[in-house]
Amino acid sequence: MRFARVVYLLAGTYGLIVVAPGYFLEARIGRDFPPAITHPEYFYGFLGVTIAWQILFLVLAMDPLRFRAMILPSILEKVGFGIPAIFLFIQHRIPLVVLSLGSVDWILAGLFVAAYISTGRDH
Repeated sequence: MRFARVVYLLAGTYGLIVVAPGYFLEARIGRDFPPAITHPEYFYGFLGVTIAWQILFLVLAMDPLRFRAMILPSILEKVGFGIPAIFLFIQHRIPLVVLSLGSVDWILAGLFVAAYISTGRDH
């Protein structure tokens, strides 16, 4: 169970550190990765949902056995960005830096699968 706790604590903390600053970067993202954001409601909606998942990861870190059923959708959350990132990169629609962030999601998805398996043994 310690493994799952550490994985989810790191995932939630990392996610908050990486995603939360996005609330202050709308204009810069438009300059650094044109075109500018044209639908801010989608951008801020994405940030809000992503922050909510990071909080869920921190809750999972507190008691992975109790919340074990939530590990499955947490894996889906990670591949839900990882898979499109690969296809978007192949189509030259996102830069390498975005694919790199998607790769972090693949690593976390693998760790979440390992956490799910390890918590099953803790029953």
